[in-house]
Amino acid sequence: MAINQSIITRDLDKVAEKSGNLYQSIFTISQRAKQISSTMKEELNNKLSEFASTVDNLEEVFENKEQIEISKFYERMPKPSTLAMEEFMEDKVMFRFPEEEESNS
Repeated sequence: MAINQSIITRDLDKVAEKSGNLYQSIFTISQRAKQISSTMKEELNNKLSEFASTVDNLEEVFENKEQIEISKFYERMPKPSTLAMEEFMEDKVMFRFPEEEESNS
């Protein structure tokens, strides 16, 4: 039985400790994952467009090896949620509570 190395068990108390609330921590991680995903998608689309063919005829469409290699590279990259969790746990993600800022003004 092969063990999936990408699955990491997290101590939820440590995750909650970062923001004082588990749900706030998970929300923050999910927002960061969306940002990472969006950036990765934009990068991928830009790289793929460099090798895009402008042929409209389906018979002339062929496999573009560069596009395939670029796609495979992005498939092997860590998932945005994994990257976001690592950043959050390493205190690389900044977050704030807007309600607190308003009351401090």
